[in-house]
Amino acid sequence: MPENKCEPCVMTARIEALERANEQHGSTHREVFDRLRELERLEGIQGEQYKNILEKLDNLTRRHDELNRKLSELESKPAKRWDGIVDKTIWAVMAAVIAFLLGRVGL
Repeated sequence: MPENKCEPCVMTARIEALERANEQHGSTHREVFDRLRELERLEGIQGEQYKNILEKLDNLTRRHDELNRKLSELESKPAKRWDGIVDKTIWAVMAAVIAFLLGRVGL
């Protein structure tokens, strides 16, 4: 035959069970909030690292563009010299032809 417990005893047992469950829930909530705080802290650190990486990438891009510009200038220098030599040679040949023609005409 089942034992009949008194109403106050049943209520006390329920209250104790609820208090234990409440303590467990509080502990779980603290753990979840601790994890959230840690994730927020790590996200802040990660954001700073990302910002630093972007700054370095921008600096590298600028340096790369500057080096490409300098390389283009260096590559074009011999071509400029050659153009100058050709230009001066043409002027010299033209001057010689004109001098020759003027000499033929008698001037």
